[in-house]
Amino acid sequence: MPTSITMSGGKLSVPNDPIIPFIEGDGTGPDIWRASVRTFDAAVEKAYAGKRKLHWHEVLAGEKAFNKTGNWLPDETLTAFRTHLVGIKGPLTTPVGGGIRSLNVALRQMLDLFVCLRPVRWFKGVPSPVKRPGDCDMVLFRENTEDIYAGIEMAAGTPESQKVLDFMAKEFPKEFKKVRFGTTAAAAEWQAMLEAIGAPKRDQTALTPHVGIGFKPVSYLGTERLVHSAIAYALKEKRRSVTIVHKGNIMKFTEGAFKDWAYKVATTFFRNDVVTERESWILGNKEQNAGLTAEANARMIDPGYDMMTPDQQGKIVKEIESTLAAIWSTHGDQKWKQKLLIKDSIADITLQQVLTRPRDFDVIACMNLNGDYLSDALAAQVGGIGIAPGANINYITGHAIFEATHGTAPKYANLDQVNPGSVILSGEMMLRYMGWTEAADLIIKGMDGAISAKTVTYDFERLMKAEGDTQVKKVKCSEFADAIIKHM
Repeated sequence: MPTSITMSGGKLSVPNDPIIPFIEGDGTGPDIWRASVRTFDAAVEKAYAGKRKLHWHEVLAGEKAFNKTGNWLPDETLTAFRTHLVGIKGPLTTPVGGGIRSLNVALRQMLDLFVCLRPVRWFKGVPSPVKRPGDCDMVLFRENTEDIYAGIEMAAGTPESQKVLDFMAKEFPKEFKKVRFGTTAAAAEWQAMLEAIGAPKRDQTALTPHVGIGFKPVSYLGTERLVHSAIAYALKEKRRSVTIVHKGNIMKFTEGAFKDWAYKVATTFFRNDVVTERESWILGNKEQNAGLTAEANARMIDPGYDMMTPDQQGKIVKEIESTLAAIWSTHGDQKWKQKLLIKDSIADITLQQVLTRPRDFDVIACMNLNGDYLSDALAAQVGGIGIAPGANINYITGHAIFEATHGTAPKYANLDQVNPGSVILSGEMMLRYMGWTEAADLIIKGMDGAISAKTVTYDFERLMKAEGDTQVKKVKCSEFADAIIKHM
């Protein structure tokens, strides 16, 4: 009899016949789901010879839900995901003109799915705009509930935004001055500059403050659970490093705090298993010269040491001494080279270096907006968003929704044309999350085989032909699923 997946002792308890809620999705969702579910069932049957079976339970969201119930996201859907823990969904339409901003974001927030997990890998034969797409093998942990995606915004010209501006002017006058056009006087000054070069004069209403306001909440606990999940994953999967991506050089108390707190999480919870990049420099310098003084070591790790104040220099020297006292016995004499490396990278240079030096990155932990940019940029390197899988997970409660990362593409709906790879690979992630690794491995094997045999959907066929491949065979969405199953 079908039963629910449960969480016990911090671990998933998965029966042989789990109930899996699914949302087929809008637009091309039904086409993709029909291809994907056959692939999942075939992999499970082949891996376990009937001893295990997925029991699919459809729940509604998006256009289908609205057309049937008048509700974009029915309570029954949330209840099903809460009850059965693990589910999967296709692409959903975001309602226009009010209500829920994004059904995807709503699901993440309502179920507190704080990790957006995006693995990025290349399948041999997939067209790519880069020379060595195989070098791109990364797993991105994107914080899902904070940052500007919290959705705390006040529209320009509304009483709400004016309240915030008035509050800032009264309570934080120094910061309020940084709101460039937060006052009528500032707007009038700019208008005078425009009139000086011949621009027409505006009426007074155009000179009133018209400023949209957004808040960017970043908390220690939000950072802790995201980074803890990323490091635990990296250790379990024997990855090489975790890179903390941030824009802390500009946003010091949000992005900068995220970076500092991430290091704190690493060295507090995983001290014997990790080494920070800065610690590796300190240890490496000492190993090369056993008689190296703390002051000499400080000069080597901070080239600007001699230009610092005595207080600043003292802090660096103390850092060297305390680091060696704390971890030399566990990390010294080259032992640190076997530890998980924790490092950080500024967001803008990261977007460059994942292209120019992809092998430098392994697991990435980042905040919401940076993760949004990075995940799509990385997907482009390995074949595009159409084959990019994703998941939203709460590693504490066990709740997880695996999902397509692309849109609904309504103009291709019911044509049996689109690439189902994003949902199929998201299902592979789901099976692996459940511990059904044998079935997950078969999906990867099938995907590899289908693409290597040059049996691909129109998106890949077009790109392959553009690169001069005359042997490629264009297949339908459903036929691509057949090819994957054949190559299992």
